[in-house]
Amino acid sequence: MTVPFDLFVVFAEMRTGSNLLEDYLNQIARVTCHGEAFNPNFIGYPKRDDILGITHRQREDNPDRLLRAIRDKTEGLGGFRYFHDHDPRVLAPILSDPRCAKIILTRNPLDSYISLKIARATDQWKLTNVKNRKDAQAYFDLTEFERHLGQTQSFQLEIMRALQVTGQSAFYIGYDDLHDTEVLSGLARWLGVEAEPEVFQSTLKPQNPQALADKVANYPQMEVALRALDRFDLTRTPNFEPRRGPVVPTYLACSTYPLLYMPIRSGPEEQVTAWMTALDGDGSELVGKFNQKTLRGWLQDNPGHQRFTVLRHPLIRAHAAFCDKILNTGPGSYAKIRQQLMRFHGLALPEDGADPSFDLAAHRKAFEAFLMFLRANLNGQTSVRVDAHWASQATCLQGMSEFCLPDRVLREEDLARDLSEMALRFGAGSAPEWPSVPEPHLARLVAIHDGDLDRLCRDAYPRDYMMFGFSAFDPVQRS
Repeated sequence: MTVPFDLFVVFAEMRTGSNLLEDYLNQIARVTCHGEAFNPNFIGYPKRDDILGITHRQREDNPDRLLRAIRDKTEGLGGFRYFHDHDPRVLAPILSDPRCAKIILTRNPLDSYISLKIARATDQWKLTNVKNRKDAQAYFDLTEFERHLGQTQSFQLEIMRALQVTGQSAFYIGYDDLHDTEVLSGLARWLGVEAEPEVFQSTLKPQNPQALADKVANYPQMEVALRALDRFDLTRTPNFEPRRGPVVPTYLACSTYPLLYMPIRSGPEEQVTAWMTALDGDGSELVGKFNQKTLRGWLQDNPGHQRFTVLRHPLIRAHAAFCDKILNTGPGSYAKIRQQLMRFHGLALPEDGADPSFDLAAHRKAFEAFLMFLRANLNGQTSVRVDAHWASQATCLQGMSEFCLPDRVLREEDLARDLSEMALRFGAGSAPEWPSVPEPHLARLVAIHDGDLDRLCRDAYPRDYMMFGFSAFDPVQRS
């Protein structure tokens, strides 16, 4: 029988039954689990010096050396247990390797949390003789449990996404399945080996088999605290918007000062670049047209640099995108998308965006239809691409993080103060005046604004309003 894998990994967490699962795996002929091979604090097991001749020191210097040894030197099929806080250098290689079998062990996170609290209190991590069992109760702490739950879920989501992206599958086994010998026999067959159910016997005993009410000192308080947890994530804002890259070629740097602007499209780009040019003061052009290689060079050559981006109110930004890219018919406009919006999304637009017959009432009606289009577009319900000029600002920032995040996330209304402070920090004798020219389309937005536009914009950009705390557009403050 051809074995489909070269090695295996058990993805688990503390107190999920991973010791018991390892015990069962080691009872299968020609299968060896080498414990927590990549635990930063020891190698395999506490008080052990090496695995297959690879010492703890050698593993720290080169974890891939141990990974190769487990794959090549184990008699039969070798593997190990891996928790979220183990050596991160081996995670990507094992996740991307289809010849590495992934076994995912799960347990009710509340049970594992309480078990962990008791184990820490008693310092008893395994039990082979019930007579030696130490007894203790756990004290439930909601903040601590939420942190435990977040770590567990985050790690599981990371594994799941990696398997989806690489087209792999895993063998999922729950804590309660560890007592089902037929499931364990199925796991052996999935690994490419045979093991009859009666093979699986273990000296390990459950340490805390009693009900939760008997294990938790403040059980009534725990019940009340858990009612506040949203098990079904009811308050989550669905996000169907495609991921974006960092768009490094749009970044601009001063030629004199180590200041880098990472623009979000349809923001105050012209005003910011004009201010940066004035800050340089020597008439030179800003440094741009970066790629990731040249930007790394700039970052290395400019220690103490500052990177910043600017958030704009979603309604102002959506209106700017509408005016510049859809209503406008000149250079830089989106003629094909304009036609699609007119044909399929109810935008009544003139042939020429500057047509005087296109009055404020017509402008408002078309912009209202554009906001409704944005909601559908950002939810993946249209055939039109999600363009950078109207993608959510939260998604744009996430895209930046794939290369580097800005040091400062400024807000348009605070730029005159914040940029001045940055200039003085860099040693500029005096900061240039903030350009007095306002956003060119702002006057029309103020003229057509009402509560319905606010509502439509919030429907289109719920994550931006939530993540950045935007309130309703105030035309008095902006005019």
